[in-house]
Amino acid sequence: MANRKVNLFRNRPLARAFAVLMLVAGVGAATSLGTQASADACAAVDVVVARGTGEPGWLGSVVGDPLYGTLLQTLPVDSTAYAVNYPANLLVPSSVSDGTRDMTAHIMAQAAMCPDQRFVLVGYSQGAVVTHGVLGTGIVTVLPGMYVLPYELESRIAAVLLFGDPVRLIGWNVPGLYAWRTANYCTGGDPVCGGGFDPAAHGNYGWAMWPAAEFAAAHI
Repeated sequence: MANRKVNLFRNRPLARAFAVLMLVAGVGAATSLGTQASADACAAVDVVVARGTGEPGWLGSVVGDPLYGTLLQTLPVDSTAYAVNYPANLLVPSSVSDGTRDMTAHIMAQAAMCPDQRFVLVGYSQGAVVTHGVLGTGIVTVLPGMYVLPYELESRIAAVLLFGDPVRLIGWNVPGLYAWRTANYCTGGDPVCGGGFDPAAHGNYGWAMWPAAEFAAAHI
C-alpha cells in the first residue's frame, strides 16, 4: 500500500485496522525532544534496538539480544548497540511516541558525534511500530507525538530489521526510500503480524536471527 494520506472515517476496514494498531501501539503525546547524550564509541555501525512490549533483557530477550550476538559474528565491521529507552508498555499512552523520540534523538546525537557511523535499526512487536514512526511510515505518523528522523540522515540508515510487526498486519510497509534495505520477519501463526491464531508464535523468532544478520551484513 502506498504511503498516502487517507480518510480513516470513510474507509471502514482501514478504520478498524487503525484501531488495532492504536491498541497494540498505544497512543499519546511525548515530551519534547531533548538532547540525547551518548557515551558510545564511534564504531562503524550502531545497532539501535526497540524491544517489544514488556520484553526483558538488555536489547530484548526474544530478538534484540540474540540478534546482536549474531550480528557480532556477521557484520564485516565493528559495532556498538543501543537499547531504545522507552516504556514498551501498552498501559502507558505515550509509549510508542516516547520510543520514537528516544530513537530519533539517539541517531541524531550519534550522527553528529560520529560522521562516518551508519545505523542498523531493529524493532520487535511494539518496537517495530516505534521504528516505523521514526522512518515516517504514514499510518504510524498520524498517531500523536511521533518523532520522524530528519531526511538528511536517511543515507546513514544501512538496514532496517523488523520482527512481529503489527504494521505489516494492516498492509503497510516502510516508506519506499527505505524498502530496499528493510527485512520484515513474521513467524507463521503469529497473530500480531500475520493474523494467525498462535500467540506463542509471537515469541518464536530464533529462526530469523541468521537471515536478518546476513541481510544487515550485506547492506553495510
